[in-house]
Amino acid sequence: MMRAKALVAFPGGFGTLDELFEVMTLVQTRKSRPVPILLFGTEFWQRLIDMDVLVQEGTISAEDLKLFHYVDTPEAAWQAICDFYQLKVS
Repeated sequence: MMRAKALVAFPGGFGTLDELFEVMTLVQTRKSRPVPILLFGTEFWQRLIDMDVLVQEGTISAEDLKLFHYVDTPEAAWQAICDFYQLKVS
C-alpha cells in the first residue's frame, strides 16, 4: 500500500476480502492516503456485498460509498484511475 497508486480488486475469496477491507479501512480512517479503489466485476461485488445495507445500518456513512468504484472493463478501470488523478489521456 505504501507505494500503490491504485487498488484493483478482482473476484476472490477471504484473502481478497481481507486485503480489500484493510485498504478501505485505512483510507476511510485517513491512516493511508487516498487511492482509487476499483472493484472489477460489478455483478460479483454487488451480489457479494450490499454496501447500502452498511449505510442503512449506520456502520458506514453514505460518504464512504465514494471510496470505491465498480468497473467491468480494463478501459473503465484505467479511466477511473485517470479521473481520480485528474490525468488527461487522449
